Amino acid sequence: MIYTCTLNPSVDFIIEMDSFEIGKLNRTKNVMKYPGGKGINVSRVLKRLGVDNVALGFIGGLTGDFITHELEKEQIAYDFVNITGETRINLKLKSDQETEINSQGPSISTEQQARLLEKMQNLRENDYLILAGNIPSSLPANFYHSILKRLMEKKVKIIVDTSGTALKELISCQPFLIKPNHHELGDLFHTTLTSLDDIITYGKQLVSMGIENVIVSMAEKGALFFNKQMTLFANAPKGDVKSSVGAGDSMIAGFLAIYAKEKNVEKAFQYSVAAGSATAFSPNLCTRSQVEQLVQKIQITHL
Repeated sequence: MIYTCTLNPSVDFIIEMDSFEIGKLNRTKNVMKYPGGKGINVSRVLKRLGVDNVALGFIGGLTGDFITHELEKEQIAYDFVNITGETRINLKLKSDQETEINSQGPSISTEQQARLLEKMQNLRENDYLILAGNIPSSLPANFYHSILKRLMEKKVKIIVDTSGTALKELISCQPFLIKPNHHELGDLFHTTLTSLDDIITYGKQLVSMGIENVIVSMAEKGALFFNKQMTLFANAPKGDVKSSVGAGDSMIAGFLAIYAKEKNVEKAFQYSVAAGSATAFSPNLCTRSQVEQLVQKIQITHL
């Protein structure tokens, strides 16, 4: 089974307008609401690609009820820890420019943290767990590390999609997969990557440090995949980018949707890039038909 974990989920409130002027009355052209948070995005794309999964994390209040209701409509299983606070609302304003306002999120008690860790003890060998997003300020900075230490002994395959200090600390745990973009990869090694050769050098270094699989996204320049057996490059298909929100989450979902069934790394990487691109070309997350249309345009090259 595949599990996703979203420590700080959100209701993503998206407002579209022709233009936005500070200090004046602005009228919307379109308004949308979606369940959000990186792990929940992964769950939604996995389900659209025909893969059952379970969403874990913390949820609370009326906004939390909205998220669970939407997941039920999409037939996505969940096993959240209910909290006393309200799940946050993130505002995304799309006009001539794209502006995001992200809320901090509710406080999580020590008892609620323990309940989530207890739920994770139900994961078994060869299950997959995606730890996605930053750790909220009300949780210990090493919370992901605590999860990894518990589940590595059970031989659960851990996928990490976070950045900064949290990602640096988790490298030593040798997760199954990480997916930094090229900027985040440079940050890991305190450098700026200016060429494809630079990215390849440091991607391979992550593998040498014990990470089983690494995907490095490079936006319109494509993506790279690394493991001990191979280094792959995938082109980025051409299209009209509508939003980058959820593209990285879709890449993880696309990879796991194929790998968990077929263990075919090249095909999984191809679907990863197709899913990320399909989401970037969409106002929200990609659909299965959009991914299938793009996947034939993704060429995989061995480096």
